[in-house]
Amino acid sequence: MKRSANIDDFLRPLATTTSQAYLSNAVQVADILEWILEQVGSARVWQTSFSISEEFLRRLFFIEKGGKVTEFNLVLDHKATNKTLKLWAFIEQVIQRTYLADNHSKILLVEAAAGECVSVITSQNLTRGNRHESAFISTDKQIFYTLKQQIEDLIRNHSVPLNDLFAQRLNVNV
Repeated sequence: MKRSANIDDFLRPLATTTSQAYLSNAVQVADILEWILEQVGSARVWQTSFSISEEFLRRLFFIEKGGKVTEFNLVLDHKATNKTLKLWAFIEQVIQRTYLADNHSKILLVEAAAGECVSVITSQNLTRGNRHESAFISTDKQIFYTLKQQIEDLIRNHSVPLNDLFAQRLNVNV
């Protein structure tokens, strides 16, 4: 988030509304994840994106170091494989489960240990471009469970674990 920005200028607390949206160049996906975790506590996370940057991984490293993420599942696109493989060692330190699929979606799901469910559908990749990006945020459990089921199907039936792809690439280069 831009230093001069306050997330409260863009979003209302989750407990006060079931859905909200924004269009801004001041808010980043990592800001949203931190904001959600501050409100719901310890949680499991599913994230989909076309690509990921080192800057986002650094933010996520510190978010996870805070102890609120109990499980992280990430789906990235096959077309961004070269960039993803360059970040492989860092990704492995930060994210437990990373998958590659034909994916252009940008979804963040947070399922709190206490039962709260938050869905975020955003235009932003897991990168920092300082462009205007939009997002729709919902605490509707039906939306959450529909998206979670679809992401789990994507992972189970249409993706390759990053570890497998990386091992395959190493074997080819040996």
